[in-house]
Amino acid sequence: MAAQKVGYFVGSLAKGSINRTLSKALIRVAPPNMQFTEIPIGNLPLYSYDYDADYPPEGRALKEAIAGVDAVLFVSPEYNRSIPGALKNAIDWASRPWGQNSFARKPSAVIGASMGAIGTAVAQQSLKQVMAFCNSPLMNAVEAYIHFKPEDYGENGEITNPELESFLRTYMQEFHEFIARVLTVLPPDEL
Repeated sequence: MAAQKVGYFVGSLAKGSINRTLSKALIRVAPPNMQFTEIPIGNLPLYSYDYDADYPPEGRALKEAIAGVDAVLFVSPEYNRSIPGALKNAIDWASRPWGQNSFARKPSAVIGASMGAIGTAVAQQSLKQVMAFCNSPLMNAVEAYIHFKPEDYGENGEITNPELESFLRTYMQEFHEFIARVLTVLPPDEL
């Protein structure tokens, strides 16, 4: 099977983001034929349809990055019971101008970590609603609301908690299989 190219978004712009730590851990436990590229969102101006006629370089780069991958993975915190503004802004850029939605028919998955016990459950539901509107086939199970504990992670994404490692490995295997199923039905060359 050909390698699956996965672009991933870290919803937090913070340098010490726990969701960046989670993204490193996910990459470490992913099946070997998944290749990951972070899609940066921090330098995008705020979206306005005034840009639709002439996208700035940051907006074009975002759309090109999404076009260059087979699937997208969102690794995001929860801000005020929803998704972070920077991530929503990136989704707005990628889904516009009307009729040029970069997420259409592109498989996606959502995961996130929080210091709170419910993980990022409410933000994930909000993000899933947005991505459903963007016509992105969503992996709805396995759901993953990670209660972040610093002692469960090493410096470079190592997972020190065997139960967490097993769960995240299963999550990534399920995502791998989901991508394969979606791309069988909706091959990229037909998009």
